[in-house]
Amino acid sequence: MTAVLTAPAQPRDRRRQKRWIGLAVALTVLFVVIALSVAIGSRSIDLATVWRVLWHADDSPESAIVHDLRLPRTVLGIAVGAALGLAGTVMQALTRNPLAEPGLLGVNLGASTGVVIAIAFLGVGSAAGYVWFAFAGAALVSAAVFALGGAGRHPTPERQILAGISITSVLGAIVWAILVLRREAFDRYRHWDVGSFSDREAGTVLRILPFVAAGVVLALLLGRRLNALSLGDESATSLGASPVRIRALGLLAVTLLCGAATAAAGPIWFLGLAVPYTARMIVGSDHRWILAYAVVLGPALLLGADVLGRVLVAPAELPVGVVTAFLGAPLFIALCRRRRLSTL
Repeated sequence: MTAVLTAPAQPRDRRRQKRWIGLAVALTVLFVVIALSVAIGSRSIDLATVWRVLWHADDSPESAIVHDLRLPRTVLGIAVGAALGLAGTVMQALTRNPLAEPGLLGVNLGASTGVVIAIAFLGVGSAAGYVWFAFAGAALVSAAVFALGGAGRHPTPERQILAGISITSVLGAIVWAILVLRREAFDRYRHWDVGSFSDREAGTVLRILPFVAAGVVLALLLGRRLNALSLGDESATSLGASPVRIRALGLLAVTLLCGAATAAAGPIWFLGLAVPYTARMIVGSDHRWILAYAVVLGPALLLGADVLGRVLVAPAELPVGVVTAFLGAPLFIALCRRRRLSTL
């Protein structure tokens, strides 16, 4: 009798153990990539030296490189990766659409439009100034996609994808029209638009960190509610959850995360698509675990892409946005070819 009662718990225990082991492996990979990010560049520094100057800064060139350039860049990559990974996860959960991603649904371009307006018409030239305009653009586009996609009346993946494509087309036209009319803003914008961690101000991460932290906490707290929403609005309501409130809080989290990440690093595509897809392959459909994995996998993938960009064309480097686009496009094609695409 005891064996019969404990048998159902065994698969759950194994699944939980597998998830914890997978999370430990993901954290290990993240720590390795962080070490590589600090050590590898146009001037490679061995890990022993990196470890020494991290704790005992001196006047050596290696110490200046690590503390002034690579460490802030790595911390920025961690913040942006976590933000975009979580934003993609929340968007896919809210829309029940495995193709939902801040870039594909136009949220990144909405933030970009806000930044272009700030650069061209208001003379804003720093991440501290970009943040609020990026937030405004991301918020407006998020609300528009949900409204046009029928967020309140059983949205379909096809409708939301079409809404995102339509909005992206309009915003793309607006951005390039502004840049053609305001050519003095083009040079400043093109360095930001490519999606890169190089040439960013040292204090950029400090300016966006409060917004990223708020978005991360809010997204993680939504895990149980997103599980309820995945069952459908009626089922979520019967479980005591409010679909309208969940979508509003999710929209706020996406706006905070996308606005801050895009303001700091520029538009970075496909990370918000790859991270939740990879997490679901490991942990299944429980959004509490998917969100936890996204916090780790997002920085690991983004920093890995950044390191790869430094190595491929050394001593020059490819912007991280270019690398993620090359890596993410095949994944998007593979997802589009899958059957039962509409179900998570």
